[in-house]
Amino acid sequence: MASKVVGSAADAVADIRDAATLAVGGFGLCGIPDALIGAIADAGAGDLEVFSNNCGVDDHGLGILLSLGRIRRVTASYVGENKEFARQYLAGELEVELTPQGTLAERLRAGGTGIPAFFTPAGVGSPISEGGMPWRYAADGSIAIASPPKETRTFGEKRYVLEESINADFALVHAAVGDTEGNLVFEKTAMNFNPLAAMAGRITIAQVEKLVQPGEIDPASVHLPGVFVQRIVHTGPQDKRIEKRTVTATAGATR
Repeated sequence: MASKVVGSAADAVADIRDAATLAVGGFGLCGIPDALIGAIADAGAGDLEVFSNNCGVDDHGLGILLSLGRIRRVTASYVGENKEFARQYLAGELEVELTPQGTLAERLRAGGTGIPAFFTPAGVGSPISEGGMPWRYAADGSIAIASPPKETRTFGEKRYVLEESINADFALVHAAVGDTEGNLVFEKTAMNFNPLAAMAGRITIAQVEKLVQPGEIDPASVHLPGVFVQRIVHTGPQDKRIEKRTVTATAGATR
């Protein structure tokens, strides 16, 4: 078997071309594959479609690709900390599909397990199911592309909406520990979306802070088995960014 270990982030993403689809792990700025995103920015791929919980911040994570105008479409559940994201969306430069967070998670998981679609109660009776959500605005502020209505069915006495699963050309994830066979361990909040994004990728690339040999990870501690991972790159300790710093003023202090 060929080794899954790749020498650099640049080599790991070298075949990501224009118009590729990317499932990207992380939650806020926790556990985002920043080295891989930076390598894509350096390589120049554009017209990308991204599936991710959020789109980083203006100068970090997916926000770098966004600021460079490399992203065509985003499917996400939260985008509130990125001013450039809002500007591009409202100006008609970016197509955006907002989806409930749990639905996004299940769409990724379903894609990784071969389930083409599923029914969920989330979004029933709202524009999520009935259509009309503005996916893309025109330059004059009108809606250029609206979301279509989705199929609904009643099971028992409750209505559900049909959601399609997600598969992406590539998945980019960050793990605290990985072995050379691709078995991964995620740290705390980084567990959000990283395993699910990894499952949804046809080619999954993992950057890891610590790379070990097979057998050094207790099998019971593996969060994602190596069968889902095709490439591993050792990027070392990650610089942890704070997305939104909140400071409590000391009583009686002057500003």
